[in-house]
Amino acid sequence: MKNLTKIFLALLLGVTLSQAAAFSKDAKFHSTTAHITAEKPLTTGSNVVVVELKKAGKVISDAKVSLKAFMPAMPGMPAMVSKVNAKNLGNGKYEAKLNLAMGGTWQLHIFIAPKEGKKSRIKTTLNF
Repeated sequence: MKNLTKIFLALLLGVTLSQAAAFSKDAKFHSTTAHITAEKPLTTGSNVVVVELKKAGKVISDAKVSLKAFMPAMPGMPAMVSKVNAKNLGNGKYEAKLNLAMGGTWQLHIFIAPKEGKKSRIKTTLNF
């Protein structure tokens, strides 16, 4: 009986820890890629995300990066938008604090304006 209890508790702990895993998602547009991560799973309210940007396999450093998360209007609910400028952490990584007002599917646009070259935008979704 003790072994069965130990197995049950180990399984319960494993399921609990797997639910608390960090957030990670990849998005791409042409040769520009974004690896989006968060230390915690996305939740309603404030979320800190880090976006690692590369173009043709090379890191995009020293660019102006902004994020726009939005959920379109639905019957009985207005549209919701969270816009934020990302902070350059160096080595192609940018940090932003997104405020997601409710759970569901959010559209995420990442705007990249390098010092030289063409501006670009990566589109993806966030679902929690």
